Amino acid sequence: MHLEGPSFWWQAEGTSLAAKLLSPLGAIYHWETQRRLKKPGARAGIPVICIGNATVGGVGKTPFVRALGEALQARGHAPHILTRGYGGKEKGPYCVRPEDDAAHVGDEPLLLARTLPVWVSRDRPMGAKAAKEAGASMILMDDGFQNPSLQKSLSLMLVDAATLFGNDEVFPAGPLRERPEAAASRAGALVAVLPGPETQVPDRICALADGKPVFRAWFEVEQSSIPDAPLHAFCGIGRPERFERSLKESGGKILSFKAFPDHHPFSSDEIDALKADAIEAGATLVTTEKDYVRFPPERRDGITPIPGGMRIAEEEALLSLVENAE
Repeated sequence: MHLEGPSFWWQAEGTSLAAKLLSPLGAIYHWETQRRLKKPGARAGIPVICIGNATVGGVGKTPFVRALGEALQARGHAPHILTRGYGGKEKGPYCVRPEDDAAHVGDEPLLLARTLPVWVSRDRPMGAKAAKEAGASMILMDDGFQNPSLQKSLSLMLVDAATLFGNDEVFPAGPLRERPEAAASRAGALVAVLPGPETQVPDRICALADGKPVFRAWFEVEQSSIPDAPLHAFCGIGRPERFERSLKESGGKILSFKAFPDHHPFSSDEIDALKADAIEAGATLVTTEKDYVRFPPERRDGITPIPGGMRIAEEEALLSLVENAE
């Protein structure tokens, strides 16, 4: 399993000397986060739904935001997505266009902009104001769970059911942005991101919810989009094993799989090497949609993007909760 951060973040709680030595810094980091979160945020004038998590790195926020936004859109709402545009140079407020470059706006905003209005804005209140003026009926805030600058109508806390909270230590001693109990106290509901639909929700997540709704979600690729040929697969996302597992479970014939860091800026040499390896193996080169949008159009030939998305088990109940947020 590919996990972000140093390996001791993911060791059993209390077994790492490095984590113990850094634990006092983690306590300070948590305290400072809680102090900052007490600041009053600006009002957007429309509902703000924040999708976030208590850990650093990828848990599936962006595909979840996309699934939620498309479902709300199908019910007649006009959700606009607000994001800081990680990996891009744009500070905003800026409405992302599908023809934009990932280096300018970030790969995740560019992917989301294929189906939904997306605003990149380092200043969240300014971004929310621009979205409202452009006709948004609600804001879906991609990340920002620990950002107090904008008042939230509802916060959804995503938790990776496979890794939970690592060694349960706060950064830099572990992967936590804050203590899970503190994060869960601000959430209106928790979302367990599962390896698949048959996986049970861990007891730890249910305990954190403390009676609040717990929704189940998992990532799936579109089976019909997988080439009927040997595959040379690669990706640079937060949890690459999800893509690999989804390909296998959907019948993909994977000859080789290569994982890169999340948001990895592929060089021309790396792209050439991946293509050469696929040709030598007689395989089709495949990757995720998120990785595909980072490639310059002239370098995309010979690479097949595999569409995929988040499935939400209790979608109707989730939509009802979001629609009633004020």
